Amino acid sequence: MLRKIETQGTKPFKFVRFSAIQFIVLTIVAMFLYPGGTSADATTTGYSFTENFFSTLGLLTAENGDANTISAILFFIALTVAGLGLITFFVAMLPLFWERRLPRMLALIGAIFGVLAGISFIGVAFTPADLLLDAHVRFVFWAFEAFFVAVLFSMVAVLFTRRYPNRYAVVYGVFAVLLAIYIGLLFNGPGTDTVDGLRIQATGQKLIVYAAIIVTLIQAHGAIRLLEREAVATSGTVAVMSD
Repeated sequence: MLRKIETQGTKPFKFVRFSAIQFIVLTIVAMFLYPGGTSADATTTGYSFTENFFSTLGLLTAENGDANTISAILFFIALTVAGLGLITFFVAMLPLFWERRLPRMLALIGAIFGVLAGISFIGVAFTPADLLLDAHVRFVFWAFEAFFVAVLFSMVAVLFTRRYPNRYAVVYGVFAVLLAIYIGLLFNGPGTDTVDGLRIQATGQKLIVYAAIIVTLIQAHGAIRLLEREAVATSGTVAVMSD
């Protein structure tokens, strides 16, 4: 019975794992289906990894003037499900830190900002840049800023939790550094009014977003392994006591 209860506890993390994988798959497919055009050159064909932002996939009308219906739908689904996965992840992580006060408080703060990040990513999906640009940009900024805070507090919570392997704190730490660099680039980096600036900002955005998805995937996998390992240990203890 104990093992069954612990196994059920992995279900939210399996959804998180699915949400991460579907984001990668759907956004790649959407890139192949994007008609063409960048903010610097409307005559280009297809999607440019270095000159198109992720948000370009969510445009209802592509930069070249063609309808972008299919890519926009795929981007909407991918980002909405990923946002729900992020919310699920941070809420599901809380019980893993609940035994001691300090990691519990750290994880709770991290979860609050993680949920805000997830909501902001969903907000990005619901505000196409060619219709609601100001709201779209605000959601993008809020998403990265909230996620940065969530990662920092989650990293420290892992470090103060004996049951949790410190290698997952290292993963958080490496990503926190990368995210801090990107936030600096976002606010203080070159503008998108030049081709070089556009390439730096567009490429940096995609790298950090995919890094965020991969980090969430790693952490969800780690939580699943932890719960399954503890379930096996608990069932073994119960078996010994029964004998």
